[in-house]
Amino acid sequence: MIISWNTTNACNMYCKHCYRDAGAKAEDELNTEEAKWLIDEIAKAGFKIMIFSGGEPLMRQDIFELVRYAKTKGLRPVFGTNGTLITVEVAKKLKEAGAIVVGISLDSVNPQKHDNFRAMPGAWRKAVQGMQNCVKARLKFQIHTTVVDWNYDEVEKITDFAVEIGAVGHHIFFLVPTGRAVNIEQQTLRAKQYEDLLYRIMKKLHEVNIELKPTCAPQFMRIAKQMGVKTRFSKGCLAGTAYCIISPKGDVQPCAYLNIVVGNVRNTPFSEIWKNSKVFKRLREAKLTGGCGICIFQKICGGCRARAYFYYGDYMAEEPWCLYRTNELSASEKNKELKI
Repeated sequence: MIISWNTTNACNMYCKHCYRDAGAKAEDELNTEEAKWLIDEIAKAGFKIMIFSGGEPLMRQDIFELVRYAKTKGLRPVFGTNGTLITVEVAKKLKEAGAIVVGISLDSVNPQKHDNFRAMPGAWRKAVQGMQNCVKARLKFQIHTTVVDWNYDEVEKITDFAVEIGAVGHHIFFLVPTGRAVNIEQQTLRAKQYEDLLYRIMKKLHEVNIELKPTCAPQFMRIAKQMGVKTRFSKGCLAGTAYCIISPKGDVQPCAYLNIVVGNVRNTPFSEIWKNSKVFKRLREAKLTGGCGICIFQKICGGCRARAYFYYGDYMAEEPWCLYRTNELSASEKNKELKI
């Protein structure tokens, strides 16, 4: 199970797609003592991987102490960062504290395009330098790319760049309109582009020796099965079932993009929220509606619950950008035809 904690709302960037609308530090963020109690509760709930994200997690003064503490509790600390603050010294400190891998954002092989998306001149150069500093410190890192219409055609080039620079993986995030991303909803991929890119990613898997992982595009599990591609993953959408996120102030949500608060760790221990939340229970029951509800791939895909919530106002509704659902044949007819 994986959990992500937005350690702070503070950030040195103002990215156009930020789901947390990060920038300035939020008032009343969890302090060090509260953060350690939260880590205790995360371990108690059975989570194994803890993502320290933000905002920009490296802007939090006690971040190394908290990573070290998480490590002592048996968690595997990983990072989600823009990479611009990773000096060689910072990379060494992260490794010494127990960080397993660092995810660094890079949205284009073109520096100008990346800088524009991240609203920070020089962001590309600093992110790449951060990757190189990780190499020097022998700290594993992977590249995180948010894919939209303008970088849709260069995903494989970014994968090649990841291999070249020494990354252990390339995770491709399909944009969900949440936070500031609602302002660029028109840039999200539609069903045909989703399908085409996922097929391209599955094909690319055979050409590189690093991990490729589509995120917020659970249809990749169906496509992997259809193509006979083996993955280490068991399900596409993990929201509320094997994943959730916690805000800087302690609010708990099913995922970063499904903006429904199910409790606050200051009021209720996290382990109890994880076990008893009605929203989480409903997601675990997986009684989906529409095309997802009758699809034979429901158990391994699940559809994006956050995207369903944004477009339909119902997190149990069908995935809006699934080509398998929107083709001429109904899902039930397809299931009979495929005999899977």
